[in-house]
Amino acid sequence: MTDTEKPLLIKRYASRRLYNTETSDYVTLDDIAAFIRDGREVQIVDLKSGDDLTRQYLLQIIAEHESRGESMLPVPVLNDIVRSYTNQATSIMPQFLQASFDMLRDGQSKVMENMVNPMSTVPGFEAMKAQQQAFMNAMTGGMTGAGKKAAPTEPAPEEDAEDAEGLDEIKAELAALQAKLSKMGK
Repeated sequence: MTDTEKPLLIKRYASRRLYNTETSDYVTLDDIAAFIRDGREVQIVDLKSGDDLTRQYLLQIIAEHESRGESMLPVPVLNDIVRSYTNQATSIMPQFLQASFDMLRDGQSKVMENMVNPMSTVPGFEAMKAQQQAFMNAMTGGMTGAGKKAAPTEPAPEEDAEDAEGLDEIKAELAALQAKLSKMGK
């Protein structure tokens, strides 16, 4: 495991100060929250007893954010969580919450991947883009800007006979449309 894969070990001293074992300095709850937001797992242990205090401190971080008005947990959700401690849901609630956050995280990752070019994942997108460009060139007679003739484009090496056939089909359809338009104008 690399250092970034291992949880960052924070030791709590008897004075309740929190000590970052990697950087050999004291940290605050805000520092710990920043580590977590940066994607780092954190483990907080009591120096004397060795008890794992991570859950306690993470809940404290959440409570501080909520008390500052950075509400993320709606009151009905908080009520449901409190209710789950008093009934049979305590056995399934942790798995449900974990699965929900895993799905949220996966969904966010997929959205971010597709933000670069969401259409690039559509099958045939590149061929459709080439056809649209050919159609626009045919519609404008190859003209772009202020009366300048567009430079002829060479087909990319990866274009094959299918692309050429598709372009021929578009040209034929365009010619038919132009013929219809000219008949309508008379």
